Amino acid sequence: MIKFFVNGDTVQVNAAPGTPLLWAIRDHIGLTGTKFGCGMAQCGACTVHVNGRAVRSCSLPVKAAAGATITTIEGLSIDGTHPVQLAWKQLDVPQCGYCQSGMIMAAVALLQRTPAPTDDDIDDGVTNACRCGTYHRVRQAIHQAAALMSASPSSSVEEKR
Repeated sequence: MIKFFVNGDTVQVNAAPGTPLLWAIRDHIGLTGTKFGCGMAQCGACTVHVNGRAVRSCSLPVKAAAGATITTIEGLSIDGTHPVQLAWKQLDVPQCGYCQSGMIMAAVALLQRTPAPTDDDIDDGVTNACRCGTYHRVRQAIHQAAALMSASPSSSVEEKR
């Protein structure tokens, strides 16, 4: 059994130590907002936060998450009111939506590190792939979320749960 914390809850997973964290989250815990894309940590659809860092969960063995604090898209906010989620909705960012949970998690991690990112910061910090090409709207939403977060400094992930 491998024990860690997901979205504020203690969980124990009975999985082989080399099982990707993505499959522990989806198949063992039942949180399906985190998506499988490429399986090689390239596309970012599987992005979650592990101890506050954006991590591609398809390539992280579950044993490496033992004792870690993990936040998935379901744990970002109880009611979808995290500033990044609000900006995504206001600017109608998703087209097909498949990559968006990972994209949102990458954007949140970027804004935690860089509260007022430039376009270059966004391009460097959010390297997730979007098959529909919504990168322009993603960039706009990150700037809008940064503005929302600067107007409301109490919008950290932990406080929104």
